[in-house]
Amino acid sequence: MTTTFVDLDVRPTLRDGGEPFEQIMQAVSALAPDQGLRLLATFEPVPLFHVLGSKGFTHEATELADGDWEVRFTPSQTATPAMPAPPAASSDATDWPEPDRHLDNRELEPPEPMVRILAAIEAMQHGQVLSALLCREPMFLFPELEKRGHQWRGGFEPDGTTYRILVRVARNSEQVV
Repeated sequence: MTTTFVDLDVRPTLRDGGEPFEQIMQAVSALAPDQGLRLLATFEPVPLFHVLGSKGFTHEATELADGDWEVRFTPSQTATPAMPAPPAASSDATDWPEPDRHLDNRELEPPEPMVRILAAIEAMQHGQVLSALLCREPMFLFPELEKRGHQWRGGFEPDGTTYRILVRVARNSEQVV
């Protein structure tokens, strides 16, 4: 079976400070069984590899001459069933300590907020909590946190424009493999 690819260029959305995750997922949902997705982005969308991998896609990423990326997501011959997401965090707010570190990432362009959050977490100890402010829901960050075993919870502040995420560190950086 030959795979045909549907093109999706999210570079304009990313350059305008937007979050293309919903656009990407809608495109994936509309694919026929013999179709793949050819994605053009301004950075290598590593967290998306896990998300679409859990939906039965393999990927091939190529950096383009201008620093942008082309990623071909191809349906695998044997689709991998989607893994259920682990619970983000306990719903009981009393079992979380006050944040040990605060980041304001609202003025940063993707993927910098995710990079800063992951770097900060690596420098923290087991059980410590990071609080970060963002200008959008960090859809690519969630699978990375889950993969690393960290707990998180988040939501939009009452202003409707600021997303606050709390991350409880699962282990210290010396234990990360």
